[in-house]
Amino acid sequence: MDLLQAAREVRKNAYAPYSNFKVGAAIRAASGNVYTGVNVENVAYPEGTCAEAGAIAAMIAAGDSVIREVAVIADSPTPVPCCGGCRQKLAEFGDPDVVVRMGTLGGDVLSLTLSEILPGRFDAGHMEAQ
Repeated sequence: MDLLQAAREVRKNAYAPYSNFKVGAAIRAASGNVYTGVNVENVAYPEGTCAEAGAIAAMIAAGDSVIREVAVIADSPTPVPCCGGCRQKLAEFGDPDVVVRMGTLGGDVLSLTLSEILPGRFDAGHMEAQ
């Protein structure tokens, strides 16, 4: 399954009545299963969720926990990067070399690794006592 196409299809289901900015995300787990998510806005604006977070939640709920590939798509003039919070969320479950493909409905795609979109990431190693 093409992840950008999966993200494109699920994007239609986004709940974005306030911004009208719909985002779709798809994650391929180590198992090969694909999980999708959409942004879900809330009238109490900061209480919404991002598409990437929704896809991660679906992956964890299904019993998978390792990300191998990510795709995110939005109707924007250039590929939309993941927000800072989602970069950290993706890094929780993906190695630094996991590719994140960011696309537009017009067909532009930007591919970067997690280490490129989140240099100096905070991880469990920082929590170890010395």
